[in-house]
Parts: sequence; C-alpha cells; structure tokens
Amino acid sequence: MSLRTTSNEFLMKFTTLISAEQLAQHLNDPEWIVFDCRFTLSDDMAGYRAYLKGHIPGARYAHLNNDLSAEVTANTGRHPLPDVSLLAKKLGEWGVDRNKQVVVYDDSFGSMACRMWWLLRWLGHDAVALLDGGIQRWSKQIQNLATEIPNAAPTTFTAQPDDRMWVDAAGIEQAILNQKNLIIDARSEERFSGEREALDKVAGHIPGSINYPFEDNLDMDSTYLPVEELREAYLELLDGTAPENVIHMCGSGVTACHSLIAMEHAGLQGARLYPGSWSDWITDPGRPVETGE
Repeated sequence: MSLRTTSNEFLMKFTTLISAEQLAQHLNDPEWIVFDCRFTLSDDMAGYRAYLKGHIPGARYAHLNNDLSAEVTANTGRHPLPDVSLLAKKLGEWGVDRNKQVVVYDDSFGSMACRMWWLLRWLGHDAVALLDGGIQRWSKQIQNLATEIPNAAPTTFTAQPDDRMWVDAAGIEQAILNQKNLIIDARSEERFSGEREALDKVAGHIPGSINYPFEDNLDMDSTYLPVEELREAYLELLDGTAPENVIHMCGSGVTACHSLIAMEHAGLQGARLYPGSWSDWITDPGRPVETGE
C-alpha cells in the first residue's frame, strides 16, 4: 500500500494485496472498480458462468483468453500479451481511469486474477490489488454476492506501457548466457521436471531455471504468507541475486504473476515477467530444454 493524492485529499492506494474486510469498506465507492477474473483452462467459459451465478457486487468480468490475451499463433505461447490499444479501450469501457482503485479476484488462489494485476501495472496503472483469498474468503467473511451485471460509466484509459517489466525469448537466451539473472519457474514440480506435462507439447524446463511453484506463496488458509515470511523465503531463493535480475515464468505467463505479487508485497521490487513462458519457449525446437530437477 502507499499514499496518493486525488482532488487534494490523501487516499490509501492498494498496490499488491487487499483483504476482504478492506474491500468491503469501499464496495460502494465510485472510485473503486472490481474485476472477477475466474477462469478454468479446461473450460474457458466456466469462469463466466460462475460469475453469472454470483459475484462480488459491482464486479465486471474479465476473460483471460478474450480480454487479457491476444490471439494464439504458431509463434506464441498460450496467452500472448494483449494489444495495448484494445485493452486500453476495454478498460475505458469498464470505467477504469487514472483515479480508480482496481481490485481483481478469482477462485483459484489468485493464479488467474494476477494476470490482470500485472497487465494494469504494465500499462502504468499501479493502483491495483489482488483480493487475498479470492471469492471464497469474501463469501466466508462478507457473505455478500450479487447476480446483477453492473452498468459501467465509460471513461478514457490512457495506457503508458513499461516494456522494461518483461522479457521475450531473446531476453531469456541472453539471461542464460550472462548468468547474472535468476529465472524462477512457477509451475508444479512434475511439470518443471518433465515427469508429467498435460498442457504443452514438450516437457521440461529452461536450462538454469529453478522451480518455485506459485502455491508456495500461500499459507494454509490459501491467503498469501505473512510479508515477513514471503521476504525470508524469497531472499533465500534469490541467494544474493538482486530482485531486478529475477525473471518469473510459468506455462503461459499467467501464474508467474502470482510470484511477482509476492515479491512486490515483500518489498523486493523490480523483478520481470517472461509473458510467453514455457509455451512460447518451446515454439522454437532449436531452444534448449532440460528435464529432471
């Protein structure tokens, strides 16, 4: 969290995580906009159906494939970065502008909603936070769901993308050569090792990368670990590597954002994302692949 000045008043700005109780205090605030980002890889309309059955009051729905990604081609990963102008247009239609606090949530520990968190940060909008514990924690603690689809008041969202926040496959190749970068893969251990791969055509991982499943960011109650524990865990993982030399990846550049939130929340700023991630890396058979731990 940090402070911002809007209309000469000091307001709290949430930039990493927000609790259900904190969101509930602002549920009727016109300067706050909530997004439901529920999504299932095996059924790409399941999240929207769940949204229609019940969502946090006022929440808009953002679809991972249709809204938060570009079309897949033979030379991209499974969730390419969306076109900046198209996403900016949608954000404006949803009512997002520079004065809005955005909150995103899902029903999968933040593993899908974190994508929208990162995209907004990439486009220069840092007043965006992930609802810690997702809709499950909201339903348990606040018990307030709606079925009405909100009427958004359109505005203009001005995108200012910061392309220093991400790297492409060439950047990964350079990182392998210079050996000063640490590549952290957020996939499961069995996918990283190549023991099992259900989503991509090639199993394994990028040489030199290390495995830290995004679930390791979570406590027993499915919320993020306390900030002190997150910081201790990542400092041990980095082992002297500067945060700005860390590159996060996963299968398609989505769940890796979960670990970017963790580092930001722990005060370790500057890590970057490989948006294409493993599904992009393997589009070129000439790129090296490793298996095993």
